[in-house]
Formats: sequence, structure tokens, C-alpha cells
Amino acid sequence: MSKILHTLIAACAVAAAGAAYADGVVNLYSARHYSTDEALYDGFTKATGIKVNRVDADDAGILARLKAEGTASPADVILLVDAARLYRGEVDGLFLPIRSKVLEDVIPTNLRSAPAADGGISWFGLSTRARVIVYNKIKVKPQDVQTYESLADPKFKGKLCIRSGSHPYNLSLFGAITEHMGEQQAETWLKGVVANLARAPKGGDTDQIKAVASGECDIAVSNSYYLARMIRSNKPEDVAVANKVGVVFPNQQSWGTHMNIAGGAIARHTKNQANAVKFLEYLASPAAQNYFANGNNEWPAAKGVQLDNPALKAMTNGKPFKSETIPISAVGANMTKVQQMLDRVGFN
Repeated sequence: MSKILHTLIAACAVAAAGAAYADGVVNLYSARHYSTDEALYDGFTKATGIKVNRVDADDAGILARLKAEGTASPADVILLVDAARLYRGEVDGLFLPIRSKVLEDVIPTNLRSAPAADGGISWFGLSTRARVIVYNKIKVKPQDVQTYESLADPKFKGKLCIRSGSHPYNLSLFGAITEHMGEQQAETWLKGVVANLARAPKGGDTDQIKAVASGECDIAVSNSYYLARMIRSNKPEDVAVANKVGVVFPNQQSWGTHMNIAGGAIARHTKNQANAVKFLEYLASPAAQNYFANGNNEWPAAKGVQLDNPALKAMTNGKPFKSETIPISAVGANMTKVQQMLDRVGFN
């Protein structure tokens, strides 16, 4: 290869790197795979002139990529869809704690990381989803499944469907229950849940809803947006499934329904920190919050933002519900305990 060609290749590499770190860009690693987010990112570019370069992967893949890239990573903003994963990224030192009056004013304390030594926040919740109980309308009375504790009631032996206990959605739920009950009681509860399984844990949340509708099991656990998708679906078969099941937002008389989050963080080795902070602040604005959450049938995380979503309203009969207020960071901190309990009770 000629010296001139070597020079040209080197120049192209420098130019490509420069584009990744240019003043007018923000480089996003996102685990949100919703086409509706495209218009949201376009709106940010129109408002600020900052282009969003997006890389899509799942949460685990993003965290692994950040570790592998190290200081060479072009990532500026990280969007993940579970509190346990955000907590893991924080513990692994993959995020840059920041101070932002905008974000600290609008995102509730319990929906963001615990402050670092300097007061910086490692991640912020941007939307919330409820972990609800779905039941067969013909076989189950809603008053019998008003709490998460009821999932371990012996009357439901052989009647419960749930996805893998080690899936982050369940790890977060179990971490919250451990925070509420204490480790000993939570492990006893998990034993009761295992005793009530209709089949080995498998599939995703949509599969659990369909299993309830088909009669394979009587009750199941799901994130709220999976049911909302089916309610809003254009497919008759999805609507038929949704019509066969009821939904309960558990623990309204005690600690409230468990809420997980999708959230954002600034990458530890960001080269465009100011743009990255602007982007997160934009996602916390009222208009963006509504769009960000509504695209996946979630609730906004920012204070005072109302969401007009017919499916979510149908699930709650148009009424507000009580959600838990424990710090979501404490839920993440319980992950190791939860994994050990799951192993001891033989959950999976």
C-alpha cells in the first residue's frame, strides 16, 4: 500500500473521530427500540441544532460495550430500560455523575440515583411502568389478588405464570419487595411464589398475559405497558386477549404498586458533556416527557406532567393509583441478595 494511501486512510479516520466528537452532536447508546422515539430525537435537533447519532442494543450489550471501549468510547448519553441495569452501570463506574438544576427540580428523588460524594447524580428516571397482576376474569376474583403477597397464597398453587426470576423486571420487583419486607420475609414469600407456579418460568410478559387468557394459568405478573399495547393493538387477536383478563395495581392499601423506570445517564468518558446534559434535560421537558412515555405506554417521570393515554386510563378506570416511594436506587442495591435468594428457593 502506498504512503499516500496510508495518509488518506489516516486522514479519514481522524475525520470520522472528529465527527463523533463534534460540537454539534450527541452520541446516544439506547436500549429503547421504539420507532416513536425518532420524532423525539428530531425535535431535539430542531430545537438545538445538535444532531443525535444513535446506536441501538439491549441493556446488557450496551453495558458490555462501554466496558470494552473504555476511554475510547464515543458514547455521550446512555438510555436503559430498567433500574437494576442502571444501578449496575453506576456500580461499574460507567456513568458520569452530574449536577443539573433542571433535572434535579423535575425528576423525583426516589426516581434517580443516590448522590455521589460531590452531590452528582449518576442517572435519572425518565419514564415509569407499573409491575401489575393480571388475572383471568372468569376464574379469579379481583379482591383475591390485591397485593403482591397474594401471589404466594396457597389457594393459587399451580395457577401462577411468570417470566424468569432473573430477568431484570422481576429482579427489580423482588428487590423492591425485599426493601419493603426485609430479606427473611421476602425469601419466604419467594418460596410461596415458586410453590404456586403453573409451569417453569419462561417467555416474556406478553406470553404471561396470553397464558392467563388461554387458561394455562389463572394469574400472572406483567409490566403495565405490555397489556396497554394489546388494548391499543390493531390486531383483533390481541384485543381479544386483553378483554379476557383483568388487571390489579397491587398494594394500594399498603406501600403502593412497584414502579420500574427507563432512565438516562451521561457516559463516563463523554466527549460532548454539555450536549449530553442538554439532551437529558430535553427528555425531561413536559412535551418530550409526554412523547417519550406515550410511545411505549408508560407514565412520565417528571413532576406535574399529565399523560393522556386511553389504554392506561382504561387500566385504572381513569383514576390515580398509589405507587411505591422507596428509592429506586435501593431496589438496585438489593440485586445481589435477590439473586442469592432465587438460587436458594430454586426459582428458575
